[in-house]
Amino acid sequence: MFEYDCAINGAGMVGATTALALADLGLKVVLIDKAPVANFSPEQPFDLRISAISLSSQSFLAQLGAWQQLTQWRVCPYKRLGVWETDASYTEFNSDDINQPQLGYFVENRLLQLSLWQGIEQHSNITLLCPETLHSFRYVSRAENNSPEQLSDNSTDNELNSNTEYVELTLSDKKINVKLLIAADGANSTVRKLANIGCTGWNYEQSAMLIHVTTENSQQDITWQQFYETGPVAMLPLPGNNASLVWYNSRAEIKRLSELSHEALTVEVMKSFPPRLGKVTVVDKGAFNLTRSHANQYVKGKVVLLGDAAHSINPLAGQGVNLGFKDVKALQLCLASAMGAGKDWAASDVLANYEKARRADNLLMMTAMDSLNKTFSHPSVLLKGLRNLGLMAVNKVPNVKNKALAYACGL
Repeated sequence: MFEYDCAINGAGMVGATTALALADLGLKVVLIDKAPVANFSPEQPFDLRISAISLSSQSFLAQLGAWQQLTQWRVCPYKRLGVWETDASYTEFNSDDINQPQLGYFVENRLLQLSLWQGIEQHSNITLLCPETLHSFRYVSRAENNSPEQLSDNSTDNELNSNTEYVELTLSDKKINVKLLIAADGANSTVRKLANIGCTGWNYEQSAMLIHVTTENSQQDITWQQFYETGPVAMLPLPGNNASLVWYNSRAEIKRLSELSHEALTVEVMKSFPPRLGKVTVVDKGAFNLTRSHANQYVKGKVVLLGDAAHSINPLAGQGVNLGFKDVKALQLCLASAMGAGKDWAASDVLANYEKARRADNLLMMTAMDSLNKTFSHPSVLLKGLRNLGLMAVNKVPNVKNKALAYACGL
């Protein structure tokens, strides 16, 4: 009946990690994606898309065998995080304070995906279909005469959970049957839409610009962020004399900056970023609008949402992909626990445990990032004084400071 146990739509960082995590449980997995990932060579320019990988995520990726290759390519550890609005409120977090060698790593998204794909190619339990597109799917039950019967799209969640026998996927030139369909296909998830799972969310008034620069300073061990009413500016160190700058501002201002030449943008960066950046030269740039969305449910029938398909977050603290990896770990644990107990790993109560494990934590982080953004963008002089006092107070309460740091690192 089933050609595969699980199908995963989307083979990006979260989807590819899910494939390895579930294949390690002995499940037969098919991974579907529209476009292959480009190979690596040391001469390649840095990609614009950079992720901050927490210590917890790095440990998980190492367990799956996907981290070791990255260290032979390009990865930048960082020990310190500086945050401030005014010089008097400067607050610095240090990995030494939580007895860790570093706080995390900055990695190009494409290289992390490529490392995961190399592990997938070596795993006998995973089939990668690429380029391939999922066009539709249907829930199928077993009628009394043992013939397939399509369940209505209007079936209730309880009906889908109890009656769905398998999911039939329609791809570009074939159909396949699976016990579980996993959506790891991003904020505009095709699977989520086909499953009629709604979302709540909004567009922020801000956009963000990613700017790759070469620096006069050699590779640094600190990442920092300074807050302005228009939004923060941040520096993410990269290997060698390179860095990724993140510039948050109004959509109109980011649009104006995006249209500048590299030379003109370099001038704007030097005027608007703090002096500690040093002299830089713009090499590449890109921009995107900021949005927030949260799926109304993570599980429907035999469909499960992971990562940005379930939740997209303000990237203020770089927690987006780390939340996705937490989703993967939680799903792996729920399925493994069911298998260990001799239960059906795709049963509705098992999948419900995954949603229960992740929904509250994701919502907490999303709300925290929104609160932080609103607090530091408010123009009130009184509020500005209070938030700077708050930053200064953090330095005087090391226990609270270090607990917050450990949580952000996933420890």
